[in-house]
Amino acid sequence: MIEFAPGPYRKIIKRVWQFSLTGILMLVFYILAVSYNFLWLFGGMPSLKALENPQSDRASEVYTADNQLLGKYYVENRTPVEITQVSPNVVSALLATEDARFVKHSGIDPRSFFRVIKGLATGNSSSGGGSTLTQQVAKNLFDTRGEKLRGALGNIPLIKTVIEKTKEWILSVRLERNYTKQEIMMMYLNTVSFGNNTYGIKTAAKTYFNKEPWNVSVEEAALLVGMLQNPSRYNPRIFEERALQRRNVVLSQMKRYKFLNDEQFFTYKSKPIKLDFNVENQNTGMAAYFRSVIRDDLKAFIDQYNEDNPDADLDLYTSGLRIITTIDSRMQAYAEEAVMANMRDQQKKFYEHWRGRNPWVQQDKKTKKYVEMPGFIERAARLTSRYKQLKAEHGTNEQAIWSEMRKPVKMKVFVYGGRRNEKDTTLSPLDSIRYYKRLLNTGFMSMDPRNSHVKAWVGGINFKHMKFDHVRQGRRQPGSTFKPFVYLTAMDQGFVTPCTHLTDEPTTFAHGEDNNGGPAWTPKNSTGRYSYRSLSLREALGQSINTVSAQLIKKTRAEAVVKYAHDMGIMSKDLPENPTLCLGTGDVSVYEMVAAYCAFANGGIRVRPMIIMQIYDKNGNLLKAFTADANQVISSNRAYEMLYLMRGAVEDPNGTAQRLRTQYKLLEGGNEIAAKTGTTSNYSDAWFMGMTQHLVSGLWVGGDDRSIHFRTIEYGQGGRMAMPAWGMYMQKIYADPTLTKYRPEPFRKPNDFKIDCGGYHIDSSQRYIPPKVVPEDEDEILQ
Repeated sequence: MIEFAPGPYRKIIKRVWQFSLTGILMLVFYILAVSYNFLWLFGGMPSLKALENPQSDRASEVYTADNQLLGKYYVENRTPVEITQVSPNVVSALLATEDARFVKHSGIDPRSFFRVIKGLATGNSSSGGGSTLTQQVAKNLFDTRGEKLRGALGNIPLIKTVIEKTKEWILSVRLERNYTKQEIMMMYLNTVSFGNNTYGIKTAAKTYFNKEPWNVSVEEAALLVGMLQNPSRYNPRIFEERALQRRNVVLSQMKRYKFLNDEQFFTYKSKPIKLDFNVENQNTGMAAYFRSVIRDDLKAFIDQYNEDNPDADLDLYTSGLRIITTIDSRMQAYAEEAVMANMRDQQKKFYEHWRGRNPWVQQDKKTKKYVEMPGFIERAARLTSRYKQLKAEHGTNEQAIWSEMRKPVKMKVFVYGGRRNEKDTTLSPLDSIRYYKRLLNTGFMSMDPRNSHVKAWVGGINFKHMKFDHVRQGRRQPGSTFKPFVYLTAMDQGFVTPCTHLTDEPTTFAHGEDNNGGPAWTPKNSTGRYSYRSLSLREALGQSINTVSAQLIKKTRAEAVVKYAHDMGIMSKDLPENPTLCLGTGDVSVYEMVAAYCAFANGGIRVRPMIIMQIYDKNGNLLKAFTADANQVISSNRAYEMLYLMRGAVEDPNGTAQRLRTQYKLLEGGNEIAAKTGTTSNYSDAWFMGMTQHLVSGLWVGGDDRSIHFRTIEYGQGGRMAMPAWGMYMQKIYADPTLTKYRPEPFRKPNDFKIDCGGYHIDSSQRYIPPKVVPEDEDEILQ
């Protein structure tokens, strides 16, 4: 044994040991104090439960019935993925750049630790990139630097940083004990920000390259990983050269750690940045209007779910719900294509129709001519947020307000065509209002009457620039598309049958008759003339003869028609209980009109439109499965009679929708279509409702303001403005071999269906056939 002689070194060694042991004990005490928030000085730590179930905000995703992503609801746009769904290129770039010793340390890397100490000593607490990937995961998942976990010492700058780092170290060690390296790697890749409100590698790959994360190339992976140091500074859309330099730094790190050889490095380094950039937000993607409308339905469900389950804390924007809707991605695409093609054509005609004049007009009562409405744009301007903001700034100084409203500014406006239907331009706020007021708009919905599933929903021409939904939110006069409810009421109450003939002649309602509060009223046909012909109900409905509708409501009274309309699915409480109802003067929505027509196509069964099928939580647990709400409101025979009557619009001469047969060729293959066009006074509203055996679709077209419309029936009628979109949509449906369930076919007749029109009957084609004439003696033999 060697003994050290007494001397000065023995004392020094002893003190070193004493200081070391004291330091170790103090370090242990400090770590325990931070872990348990000693005297409330250090702030809390995440609970063991939180550690076992680390939380990060997840976007809730909306899917079609055929499993296509429609869009998301989020605060932070984040969709987690598994390690098997991420390209090895991303993992290699990340390890080489952010934490090359990731697989070797246990959450804390001594080398990183000393870099942090050096940074603190020099007053630069962020130098050196001291955090390991595990520490960054701890910081991202548990918000160690937030107010919630801050103690009494948390407001002292240097001490605050030390405490926060300590918490991250402690959490890192715990994470390493509870999770594998792969799991920690994915926690990191699923939580980091890539700028542009893009979180997680899946969303980043989609946003910057329109790719799935497993398809990201080496140079793309290097670009994304390079952005992590500072997403704003290295944003490739804004600072391309800077982002390129940073990408090449990452590539050099990959070469340094043998993920790339020299040849590969120089190959990838020479490649330019190629982006396919598209930020996901509520304005983009398919069925944007639909997603905006169901958001309120989803919030109502979540509120009720949280109330029924006290331990639940669901949130639409952060809980990562998976919402399965009834929308079919193929049918939605066809609807959007057809609607946009029609609206582009209608808008072109509208511009030409009003060339050199403003379209906001009213009809002079004496001359019957259309004159421009004075002050129309100024009144519209007073309703805008820009005017209200200026009003708050300038008060009663109207001159200053209007001066600002006339000042040109750079803006993007909606246009047909161009990149994403948008155009950069310079307009004053007033000129912008004038521009948008000239645009026609639309609402379209398509529904399967058998199961109540809404298959397509187009709420307008462009959600980014015009967010008002014209399917469920908008309500307009339906015009003649309301007439089937008048005919239904009259038949169901026994006033008429499908065999009844009525004369096209004037029908007058005296003052006070059937709640007619105005002077005596005699409705006119759209042509302004009366033919005085005897018409079958099918002819009258198919040709949309107003006088026949007037005669029917005179028999039934308006109050009865309102009741039948409500029974069928019209929800509006604003239906006027007076004779004008026969011409569709009560405001309704496309949503309720399509739902009500479904009862005709569904054997008299009213079905409430279903738009959501299932809702799952982030772990795949089913929270709610929705079922159809159906009620038999009229007999199947009556419903079939109504289909027969409305087929006249398509099949018969002078039918208002016969172009579906002649131009669009939609009756081929034995197909049958029941339809109704609708046009309101002054041509402010154009409607079309069309039914097949398996699909009921309807749409409205018009100006957002009722004063903006065509001046003649040639352009302003439903058969011209609205029907083409329906025709194009159905052509696309029938041409798609994957949509065989909506193939052309005749309407299915009820088993016991029979009509006896006093010697007339309806054969298998449901056309009226006169009785066979037989000799008198033969008739006696037959008897």
